[in-house]
Amino acid sequence: MSKLAHVGTSIFTVMSQLANEYGAINLSQGFPNFTVDERLTEILSKQAKENVHQYAPMAGFSPLLEKIAILTRQSYNRIVDPKAEVLVTAGATEGIFAAVQALVAAGKEVVILDPSYDCYETPILLCNAKPVHVSLHDDFTPNWEAINAAVNHNTRMLIINNPHNPTGKTWTAADFDRLEALAEANPHLIILSDEVYEYITFEKAHLSIHQRPKFWERSISVSSFGKSFHITGWKIGYVIAPEPLMREIKKVHQFLVFSVNSVAQATLSEYLDVVDLSALGKFYQQKRDFFRALMKNCPLELLPCEGTYFQVASYAGISEESDLDFSKRLLIDYGVATIPISAFYPDGKDLKLIRFCFAKDDSTLIEATKRLEKLR
Repeated sequence: MSKLAHVGTSIFTVMSQLANEYGAINLSQGFPNFTVDERLTEILSKQAKENVHQYAPMAGFSPLLEKIAILTRQSYNRIVDPKAEVLVTAGATEGIFAAVQALVAAGKEVVILDPSYDCYETPILLCNAKPVHVSLHDDFTPNWEAINAAVNHNTRMLIINNPHNPTGKTWTAADFDRLEALAEANPHLIILSDEVYEYITFEKAHLSIHQRPKFWERSISVSSFGKSFHITGWKIGYVIAPEPLMREIKKVHQFLVFSVNSVAQATLSEYLDVVDLSALGKFYQQKRDFFRALMKNCPLELLPCEGTYFQVASYAGISEESDLDFSKRLLIDYGVATIPISAFYPDGKDLKLIRFCFAKDDSTLIEATKRLEKLR
């Protein structure tokens, strides 16, 4: 008997497979198609010749843990203990899975804000806990009335995602004020903050859970080197949590992957000495603006994009099709693969929206938008 009978092939895999089958330009799955920083590959080449090919320590390569602590202080003015409060993970997904498995007991509830990434619900179900889905407003701002109503004495965790995938929405200071009030009223509540796109924001600076000291003893943050450095295939990220919570997370991590790729950790430790993460937002803002300018002759309506490398568009003005049917027609008839936003809602809520990934080289974006201009 399947423990995850309802889980099938993800929409990301489905659309990428269809893109390959029909020779479509793949703006669906969230990965860059341009080359990574030459400094990174040079460091990788050098490290491959060093004695870094055996197991790294379970929690992470010590120099990398130190660099993460320095990065957190520089970015958010938060001091963390690299030995007790930082964990290198096999991607952000493993960090989320380990945190939920470690901290959520059977019968407890976890609040998820929809539309939401599909990796949140599975570890909750595997804990025999209950996912409680709360929809954001249709402009993708938090619905605090609904969130407050969903949290009760049995709620163990609230998962937040900022900047938000799939919509590119970012939280405001007022949102964090409301979150603090909610947490103060529910002292048993843990906040899991998915911040994998933290360095990819545009007009407004990223606001992090790290900047709120009231959360330091009851929150887990999840970050991604894969997203920040265009190396999604390396599957490497990190988690920061207070020592009592981290102690439990490490227990799961130890028996889930034990430790993360040693060469990748050694490479990133050195790379953090030379890379300027503050430039990442500017790089992707240029990508966003370039893509939006190219789309000016397309009949789709582009929604605001405040962060991430995703652009949401409405097709409500040109079709009554479901977003899945529209996405398939767009792929088959026009040769551009996207993701329907209904895939991020467990009930399939359909707002006539699709998501593009603009983390692509200029030639790919130019060709994709030429095809989209023909859309009718």
